[in-house]
This record gives sequence, structure tokens and C-alpha cells, in this order.
Amino acid sequence: MPRSAGHLIVDTLEAAGVERVYAVPGESYLDVLDGLYDSSVETVVCRQEGGAGFMALSESRLTGRPGIAMVTRGPGAANAMISLHTAWQDATALVLFVGLVPISDRSRESFQEFSLSGWFSSTTKRVFTIDDEHRAGELTAEALRIAASGRPGPVVVGLPEDVLVRLTEAPVPTRAEVAPPTPATTEIESLTARIAAAERPAFVLGGDGWQSGCGRSLGEWAASAGIPIFCDWRAYDALPHSSPAWAGWLGYGRADVVAAGFAEADLLVFVGCTRSDVASDGYTIGFDAETVIVTGDPEAKQHAGRIDQQILASPLTFTEALTSIDAGSARGARTDEWMRERAAIQSRFAAHRPDAEAGAGSVAASEAGTDVPAEPGSTHPGVDLGVAFGILDDRLGGDAILTYGAGNATIWGHRFIRHNEPASLVGARNGAMGLAVPAAVAASLAFPNRRAVAICGDGDFLMNGQEIATAFAHGGKPLIIVIDNGVYGTIVSHQENHYPGRPSGTRMVNPDFATWMSAFDARSGAASARSTADDAASSSRATGMTGHGERVETTADFEPALERALAHDGPALIHVLVDPETMPPAGDETS
Repeated sequence: MPRSAGHLIVDTLEAAGVERVYAVPGESYLDVLDGLYDSSVETVVCRQEGGAGFMALSESRLTGRPGIAMVTRGPGAANAMISLHTAWQDATALVLFVGLVPISDRSRESFQEFSLSGWFSSTTKRVFTIDDEHRAGELTAEALRIAASGRPGPVVVGLPEDVLVRLTEAPVPTRAEVAPPTPATTEIESLTARIAAAERPAFVLGGDGWQSGCGRSLGEWAASAGIPIFCDWRAYDALPHSSPAWAGWLGYGRADVVAAGFAEADLLVFVGCTRSDVASDGYTIGFDAETVIVTGDPEAKQHAGRIDQQILASPLTFTEALTSIDAGSARGARTDEWMRERAAIQSRFAAHRPDAEAGAGSVAASEAGTDVPAEPGSTHPGVDLGVAFGILDDRLGGDAILTYGAGNATIWGHRFIRHNEPASLVGARNGAMGLAVPAAVAASLAFPNRRAVAICGDGDFLMNGQEIATAFAHGGKPLIIVIDNGVYGTIVSHQENHYPGRPSGTRMVNPDFATWMSAFDARSGAASARSTADDAASSSRATGMTGHGERVETTADFEPALERALAHDGPALIHVLVDPETMPPAGDETS
């Protein structure tokens, strides 16, 4: 029986097991929206295309399946670009469907026309345009396959408005399973011999692909062989932090002594990641060691420096192959001293302590202009984040999903919050701001039985804070913690290094975020008319849900506010005020 190309696209997504698409509607892909009307695929209606893309990226990072976003042509596609760049640099599987002008209107500078390939070909794995209605299902399935295969990344699919409504009898294509490469026995034996011969070997885990929990098995094997494990920037949920092999993370905000251990290793085994500029402190450390790369990407993109052995494998297939070998055969003459020393250093660095003891610095933020009440008996106004994040870590217990955008405010979370479960961290590894809130909303929708917590600065929050409305519409219940210092803190810190005493272009004026959150009430939205069954189902889930917001100005007030927020059955926000001169905990500890 004939169906439209737009409906075939939806049927293909449904057959592939897609559970949600994150969309901002547009007239250019109405037939796809019509196909979603009675589909089992949930349409999560977002408030801005950048937020939709970040939500799709978050779901992909947490589930291992390509995230799906849908936007309209021109301005909509432009807004979604930030998520494509993030997925490209972060190597995360994402498929973005973009509505396009009718084929007959091309190359005439028609309304919202643009070049799909011209915009996106340099930051995607592939750009398709469905010009033939009979291939709509085929190209949709191909986009899903390519996004998840090899080095994962984004794929863009263009949807000409007129092609979508054409009828076709093409069947839904058979789903092509992406089988990750499996290392050969000889490769694992060669690696084991390298490890046994090394005095100071180390693993570096990173990238996506750890959702199965294989990092726990790899950690147990490494601990038995006396090998410390570092994790790449914002990928440190790959290994439970309770592991005796856990040696800390590399990249921004890391401890100098952790980086020194990375630099001292005489064998580095990168699994799921590479030696990038971030991990190597701008291509300055870790280049002298014998190097093994374990990746699904034959080209080893982003890797710098020597490669002595490359193994094509996913984190799971590599772990299964390596742990089938007795760890004792990889120990050689080593004791556990090297591993225990690295683990102890990270343990001391992550121990909860007030900012003054954790090495939080100050800068002259003359442009900040933020009045923050001083806590009685304190030398710095506002909340002590070292104390606050220690409390947060204790309450979350290593089980929550943490999401981060960019900015100095995230460093306290990276340092003090444990991750003992896989798929518990979503952060923009490319430094994109505005990811924290939409990522937490998506995490809450994909895993409703887990706590999702967004950690963001005031600058990061206001870049996509509108997606809180999406949480209310679809029943998500994230906790959002906004650290408010009234400045773009990361840029201020750089200015103080290069142009001391001359902060410029970094001041912000903020609303009372707690009041803003408390204004949300899903009961008011639920009463409005709904035009689709999907919208009606969403409002039913959200009925009666209200927002909870609190403004915290002193350290003593943080814990009770956190308890109330965690107890609230709905989205919650804690607006935390801090001194604009406070900078993140220093990473220059010597022991």
C-alpha cells in the first residue's frame, strides 16, 4: 500500500527502535510530523533548535544509540549547528533531519533557502538529501548506520518539502546492525606483552561506548595487573571512581599531580579516545611514552604523536578480549606501588573541603558589579562551593546523571562529584555552552527512574534554559543548579592572566532564577487545547507538576535547600550566589 515519503521516514525510525525525536516544528517537514502523529516514536517538542540537538546528543551519549533531532530550513538549521559541532568533536552519534525548500524552488534564493552540504559537510560524517521519495527509507536507515559506525558522529538528512508528500511503495528497509570490530587474539597477546614489559603503564579511557558497564570489568583487570587508569576530559564515567585503579581525569581543571602521572607513564593505552590537545595539556605532555590506540576509527582522528600499535575495537569488544587473558600475565615485575600512588593522589585531590583549603583562587573582578551577601564569619561573600559540592556528592552517592555545559562553574562538580555508574555524565567536550539544561531534560526523559542533575553557570544556563519548558511539557524532572557570579568566569580568568586588571565584555545582569523556575506550572499549560495525540499524552504526564526554585546566598542554606529540591516531585532549581572573584579550585597541589 502506498505511503508518503515522510511517513516512510517515520516508519523506518520506528523499525530501528528509535524511542524519541527531539523537534522544533517547521512547515518544511509537515508530512514527517504527520507521520509522527500516531507513531510509537515520541515527539519531544523543544523550544529552540540548539536545545533539540543537545537533547538528541544527550540521549545518544547515555544510551549508545543515535540521537534524533528534527528542525526546519534556514534559521532552524543554523540554530542546530552547535549540536552538530559538538557531536563531531565529541564523536557522538547524532542524526539531524532538516526540512528544505521544494526542489522546484532551489537556487532561486527562495524563502529560508540555504546550502545543506555547504553549511554542514565539514562537521558531519555525511550529508544526504532525499530527492527521490522511493529512497526515503533507505537513506534514513543509512544515516542511522553511518552515525553509529566507526568513529561515531553526526549525519544530516535533508528533507525537500515536496518530496515528502510524494507516494511510494518502497518497503521499510531491514535494519542494518552495526557490529563493532573485535580485536584478534594476536593483537591482545602483543598488547599484554607490552604491558608486562612496562614499568609504569597506564590506561586512558574516554569517548562514548561505555554504557554497558564494561569499564568496571576493565578496571578490575587493570587493578589485578597493577595498572592505573586515567580518564579523558568529561568521559570519567567510563570507570567507577570506587575502583582502586582510578587515577583521575585529564584536561581542564585536572590536578597538576594527576597530569604529572600521565606524563611519567612509559606506556599509554588509549581506549575509546586519543591523545588530544586537551588530554596532553596543549600537546605538551605524554608524548614520549610507547603508545597503543584502541578505537573504532582506522584514521585515529584527533590523535597526536606516536602510535606503536593500533587495535580496531569498541570499548566493549576490547574489554571482553583483554579480560579473557589472565591479568597476572600482564603484571611483569611490577608491584602495585605505581597504581596505588596514582590512585592516592586523585583521592586526596577529590576529597571534600572548603574552597580556602581546596585552593580556590580570586581575581580582581572590578566589572562584576554583583552584590552578594556575606555569610557571618566568612571572608568571602556568597556560598562556599567546596562545601556545597561536597554535600551534593554525598547526597547523590555516585549514582546520578550529571550534565555540564561549559564554564568555570563546572570544575567543582568535576573535582568533587563521584561517578560509580556508567552512562552518568554528559558534558560538551568541545566546550559548547548551553548543553547542561537540555541534556538534563533528555536524561530525565530517557531514564525517568534516575536522578538527572545539571550543573551550570549563569552564562551557560541562559543559553538554553528555555528547555525547562520542555521538561514540564513531557514529564521530565531534572534538578538544575545554577552557579551565579555575574560574570563569564572562564573568560575573566583568562583576562587576568593576559590583561590583568582589565576585564572587558564579561559582565552579566541576571534575573532571580529561582523565581523564574517557580513560575512554571504545568497545570496551566495542560488546560490549553491540544492538536495532536502526542501533545495530549505529554500534557497528561505533566498535569499537576510544578516548578520548585530556591535562591541560596549562604553556605549554611545550601544543604536544606538541596534536600527540599531533591524531595520535590518535578523540575527543581537552586540558584546559588557566589563571589564574582572566586575562581575554581586550583589544580597545582603537590601531593
